Parts: sequence; C-alpha cells; structure tokens
Amino acid sequence: MSGKNAYFQLQIKEDGTYLKLFDSEPGGLSLNYDEISNYLIDKKIYEYDKIALGRGIANLKHMTEVKLTSAVILPQDEYMRVVIDEDRMKATCRFYPPTNGGKHLTKEDIISELVKAGVKYGVAEMKISQYLRDRRYCSDYILANATMPIQGRDAEITYHFSTDLTMKPKTNEDGSVDFHQLDIISHVNKGDLLATLTPVDFGRPGIDVTGKPLKPNKVINRVLRHGNKISMSEDGLRLYSDVAGHVSLTDGRVFVSDTYEIAADVDSSTGDIDYEGNVVVKGNVITGFSVKARGDIEVYGVVEGAYIEAGGQIILRRGMQGMNKGILKADSNIITKFIENAEVIAGGYINTDSIMHSKVSAKGDIVVAGKRGFVTGGVIRSGTMISLKTSGSHMGTNTVLEVGIDPRVLDEFRELEMQIANLKAEKERVTQAIATIRKKLQGESNISYTKLETLKQITQASIHLNTQLTEATQKYDVLKLEVEINASGMIKVQDTVYPGTKIIISNVIYYVRDALQHTKFIRDRADIKLVPL
Repeated sequence: MSGKNAYFQLQIKEDGTYLKLFDSEPGGLSLNYDEISNYLIDKKIYEYDKIALGRGIANLKHMTEVKLTSAVILPQDEYMRVVIDEDRMKATCRFYPPTNGGKHLTKEDIISELVKAGVKYGVAEMKISQYLRDRRYCSDYILANATMPIQGRDAEITYHFSTDLTMKPKTNEDGSVDFHQLDIISHVNKGDLLATLTPVDFGRPGIDVTGKPLKPNKVINRVLRHGNKISMSEDGLRLYSDVAGHVSLTDGRVFVSDTYEIAADVDSSTGDIDYEGNVVVKGNVITGFSVKARGDIEVYGVVEGAYIEAGGQIILRRGMQGMNKGILKADSNIITKFIENAEVIAGGYINTDSIMHSKVSAKGDIVVAGKRGFVTGGVIRSGTMISLKTSGSHMGTNTVLEVGIDPRVLDEFRELEMQIANLKAEKERVTQAIATIRKKLQGESNISYTKLETLKQITQASIHLNTQLTEATQKYDVLKLEVEINASGMIKVQDTVYPGTKIIISNVIYYVRDALQHTKFIRDRADIKLVPL
C-alpha cells in the first residue's frame, strides 16, 4: 500500500482559525489548492488569507500551520464528500478530519451520509470498516458499487437441410445445363429432423448505486416457424417432417410439401395453379394462365405468355416464348433453355442458353451460355455479373447490359441525398430563428408568454429535425456502403459484342461503337475498362 496522501485540518484558536497542512508520505499525493478551497466553501469560510495558504502549500515540509482568518468558527465534525459517477456505477468518498473539539464519523454516520447523497444500493461495509481502522484523509474510498447485469444470448436456429440458394446446376462440356442432374432441391423423408432451436437467454438485470435497474443488452428471440406437414417437439425446440417430399426455407419459415404434379398442360382444363409447396408441370403453360408456388416450379414444356411466380426456384426444361406478356418471377434462381419476349426477375442467379428482346434482372449472376449463348435486344440487369457469348447483332440491335447497383437502391440513395440536404437547410433556418428570438429576449425585462411559447415550439422543431437528420444519415451511410460494394460488378463477353450494345456498370456508361471480341468490362473509378479475356 502506498503512503498516505497529504491532508489538512482546521484548528480553532482564541485569535482566529488556522489550517494545519500535513505533507504526504512516500508514494502519496500532494495537497491540492482547489480541494482545500472547496472544503472551506462547504464550511462557509469565504474570506481567508489565500496568499498565506498558497505559500504554505508551496513550502510544505512535514507539517506547517497557516492562519486563515481572525474569525473564530465553531468546532467542525469529521466531514465526507460523496461523488456518484455519471453512469451511477460507483460512489466515491473523500474524508476530512474534524477540528479540535469536533466529532469523528461513525459507521452509521457514513451510511447516513451515503443515503443523503442518493446511494441506495451496493454499500461496501467492509470498505467503511477499513476506513475506520485506518483513516486516510484526502483519499478516495469507493464505498458503493453497482451490480452489473448478466448479459444474455440470442436464440439460434440450426437448419438440418441446405439453405444455400447459390448452388448452380451441372454444366455439360458444351456449356449447356444438364437438366438430368438438377440436384438443387432439398429432399426429406418422413421423420427427418429439419431444424433445432437453441433458446434465447435474456440475461439478468443489475442495479446501480442509486437503486435503479441496469438492463442487460437486448437479445434477439426466435421461434421455430413452419408450414403444414411438419411436427414440433413438445418443448418447441425441434421440427420434424411428417411426409417425404421437399423442404425449403422461405422468409424464416420451414416448408415441407408433397410435390403437386400436373400431368399435361396448364390451360383451361386446370385453371390457374396456386400451391403451397413445389409444382411440376409435365406439359406446357399456355398463354393467359398462371402458376404460383411457395416452393419451386419445374416445367417440362414451353411457357408461353403466362405468369410464373415461385417462392423458390423456377426450372424451365425448354424455355419461355413470352409474346411480350409472359413473366417469370422467382425469389431464388431461374434456369431455362431460352427467354424470348418476356420479363424475368430472379432473387438469385439466372442461367439460360439465350435471351431475345426481353427485360431480365437478377440479384445474382446472369449466365447466358450453352451452344448459342447470345443476348439480342432488351435490357439485362444483374447485381453482380453478366456472362455471355454474344451481345447484340450485325443489325445493331439496341441491347443494354447493366451490372452493379440495383436501380431501386440507387433511386433511394439519391432521394436520401436530397432529403439530407433539405433537412440541413431547414435546420440552419431553425437555428437562426432560435438565435434571433434569444437575442430579442435578452434585451427585454418582461418576457411575454407568447415569445417563450414560440421559442419552445421552435426548439422542439429543432430536436425533431436533428432526429430526422440522424436517421436519414444512418440509412444513407448504409446505402452508400452497399453502392460502393456493388461497384465491383463485371460483364464478360466470350465471343463478340456488337455495336448498339450499351454497357452500364454502377451508373457508369460505355457505348460499344465497334465490334469487340473476347472482352471483359469492369469499372475503373469513373470509367469502364476493357480487359481481354
């Protein structure tokens, strides 16, 4: 233990009030003028010889005595000052000795002073006893401590089947997709374990020194969510399949279903199809009809000007002749032989042999391979990469290839830029208005209620603007990061890209003026760079 700190003690004599100054022991701290000044203020001693006190502190060796004032004060008891830190984690006390004729503090007195200062919890009685055994003045004693909360743990769900939607089908040597080995659907048998839940641990609250609760950090609670044909254990921690079929995860919910199979065409004999699980169509899907499934959709024939929507994947073993009215929409991947005069939207990747005069977009890669591997006309958008053999045609067909930024994300990003600029301008106007009103109020002796109310309303408006600006800026920063990350998209042309093709990478545009071969397009800062394949 280090030596005692320097300390001081009031002395009352017949000719006035004195202050004894005691030097520190080795390792202890020296006297602090401000601490002495604050103590004297607490004792209502305002007029004293400050020069003499300063000299006494500066020249202190062992012990010295300074006359503060000719006034004779009453005896002062031992004194303690209590400081509760800002986060209320502890209460720190410093003690000062009594004057001659003053009383020492008892354990009960110390606890009473702590309560008066607002301490209601965590009093360290052993520390109080330690102080009473060895009184060290002008030294910090932590006499109350908070009980910290016990942090909890998020609930976790383990899925015992593949939830990877990035798996791609096997590709033959000629680049075409092998539809005989589309092992991208998760099969289950009756009684299979599908998911396991590790329950949430909410933790336990603590208590600060003022008696207020300290909440543990928020945790995320999860429950097992499922559709039909699935059983849950009694404790709610496991899911089992009731049937043999396919399992998928959609929006955090586990689905198992028998596959609904249509033996022929989807036409007037079947009507529109809307099914909870997977759908297999052995024939064609005729113009004007729709097939919707919460799981995957597989069509053996041709899809005409129909509407196909899947919560999982869409697999067209032949392709789509959309007649400018057909739509394919999948939350996951789309695999098809060809796309012609259609609109196609995929939440995963798209793999096809050819695309003609269509509007095609995918969050993931768009790969146009196979024997033909061409894109002619239309707009092709990918969040990551477009890979194809041929783009456009000898006739200069207008064809747009775009990668990088999702247009919806970019629109929202620009709207936020405008919103932030408007909020900053409005904040500046409100700040100037507040300053003007306050300046007027300073020059008036009688302030009217109306002006005070106006100031209050404008101040509240300023607070609201700050909140809006903070929220908008946080969202803007998230989108900005997403836009910067997405700036790494690329377009790969294995054979020829013809004039009439428009290349867009993260909002940077390049027009193909002359036929190019074996070229990769990437973004290089504010330009598009052409790299030989």
